[in-house]
Amino acid sequence: MKNIIFINGTMGVGKTTMCRQLNKIMNKSVWLDGDWCWMADPFTVTAETKTMVTDNICHLLNNFISCSEYENIIFCWVMDYESIYDSIATNLHTENCNIWRFTLTCSEEELKKRVENDNHQDGRNFERSLERVSRFDAMNTVKIFCDNMSPLQTAEKIKLLINT
Repeated sequence: MKNIIFINGTMGVGKTTMCRQLNKIMNKSVWLDGDWCWMADPFTVTAETKTMVTDNICHLLNNFISCSEYENIIFCWVMDYESIYDSIATNLHTENCNIWRFTLTCSEEELKKRVENDNHQDGRNFERSLERVSRFDAMNTVKIFCDNMSPLQTAEKIKLLINT
């Protein structure tokens, strides 16, 4: 049975860095970062572009799901509302798949440090990131508090949860 592993969290919490490690330690895995599907200039958020990006994400994920070479499909993105997750999940072919949902969290102090050390040039900043933190509290995900954990340790924790 395949695993579809959704990783969310606020900007700068460490999703991309951790998923890079998770992809390395999971067997037969593939990783897609939702940001890769929305690298546009100008970056424009409209109903049309949101629909296009969601369709692109679903198409890619469904291709990975249908490919016999992959057992673990990792997808990370901010996904700070259930509706974002739902718009993706309802369009996936998840028969014979386990769905895993994790939220990476950290303290405000750690988040500030991570965002300040982040080398992304996409307009993220600590205030914008902090504004989104509370949105994840009500989401139906396993929360992983990663203040004192390296990206590899966080990935190993997620792998352990999936394999138990």
